[in-house]
Amino acid sequence: MEGTSLYLPIVILLMQCSPSVPVIVSSKQHKVEVREFLDAVLSCEFRTERDQNPRIEWKKKGKDVSFVYFEGNFKGPFEGRATIAGATVTLKRVTQEDAGEYRCEISAPLDPVNLGETNVTLKVLVPPHTPSCEIPSSAVTGSVVQLRCRDQQSIPPATYSWYKDDLLMSQARHANATYLINQYTGILEFKTVAKEDTGTYRCKASNGVGPAKSCEGKRMTIEDVNVTAVVAAVVVVCLVIVVLGCGGYLLHRNGFFSPGHRGRSFWISQCHGAAHISSQTLHRTEDTSNVNYIPPPQEDFKHTQSFML
Repeated sequence: MEGTSLYLPIVILLMQCSPSVPVIVSSKQHKVEVREFLDAVLSCEFRTERDQNPRIEWKKKGKDVSFVYFEGNFKGPFEGRATIAGATVTLKRVTQEDAGEYRCEISAPLDPVNLGETNVTLKVLVPPHTPSCEIPSSAVTGSVVQLRCRDQQSIPPATYSWYKDDLLMSQARHANATYLINQYTGILEFKTVAKEDTGTYRCKASNGVGPAKSCEGKRMTIEDVNVTAVVAAVVVVCLVIVVLGCGGYLLHRNGFFSPGHRGRSFWISQCHGAAHISSQTLHRTEDTSNVNYIPPPQEDFKHTQSFML
């Protein structure tokens, strides 16, 4: 007994000096990728030293940290569309609004080190949508032509391929290629388009999540330059320039564009002439009116007889 009593204080001292085991929190999968409208499982596992009923919380990081699971209930948009088993959460029919970083926190008040956490990132995948395509209906031989294709909704971003008359166009990248396809931007560019490039074009978008989608095919016609029309247009433009030049020269010669007295005297003489003509016309009118006017004869009224009442 005496020997045991000697060792007991040493054992107690060693127990007090031994390091405390913290709450251990982990996840089977820290990065979760799931297709849109399917269920996502956010794994969280923990081990405590003493506390058998720790507090479980889930939070979502963003501009502000918001609660997902708190005090035994789901909060906000997760209410009614999520379940929990242990500390693992399952989100039902996830959308892009659910994508982001989540944190599982385990709090064990009875443990010496009573807090542990782990993070899980959720990425929601979106299959390709029908891409929007910009395909010109016509172009002129020798010009640079671009055809564009874009799907802005697919996650991860789609890659693009082009078809001419339902035949896959090769990803030509050598220096002598007449066209270039950028599979990441969806641009098909012809350096110098030729008549042989006439055909029906369409674009296909794919990202490995769902089935690839294509836009509706559209025909592009390549035409030669109309030399006759170009020559006729040049001739018309030259004639217009000549006519305008001659007209301007004549106007300048007559003083319309000079600030000197010639232009003013011309207009003043014209105005004086018009005034003189108007004056003569007025005098003639007055003379004519005087000739035609005959005053009535005046007769003296004489009393020949007297009347008496």
